[in-house]
Amino acid sequence: MTEVEALQAALAGEHAALYGIGVAGGKLSGARFRSATDSYEQHRLNRDRLSQLVVAAGETPAAAEPAYDLPQAVTNAATAAALILLIERRLAAVYGDLVESAEKPAVRTFAVNGLLANAGAQLSWGGTPVAFPGAV
Repeated sequence: MTEVEALQAALAGEHAALYGIGVAGGKLSGARFRSATDSYEQHRLNRDRLSQLVVAAGETPAAAEPAYDLPQAVTNAATAAALILLIERRLAAVYGDLVESAEKPAVRTFAVNGLLANAGAQLSWGGTPVAFPGAV
């Protein structure tokens, strides 16, 4: 996988994450809603930075889909939290690919920081620590 392909995959993952977190947020309240809102904002910033990196590489950023099929129904706070945990796990794998494919130091730094953020987010949404976050 080239650096640009990995950037585009991470961008597509962030688009999907924003959709899923938006859906999940509708079933949350209180502190969990605030956590989801913070997560949404971080993924929005990641999406924007990835778009900038793709443009800097001379390519057109991948566009978001109009809608996404969710891997599970979101019917209450528990299923909403489970969806966000799954999103963070999947994004960790994408950022792991970006770390591996990164050629430029700025891209690698962004990817490592993204992977670390996803690993921390997994813990806050009920995940358990793993030795190598993002490893598939």
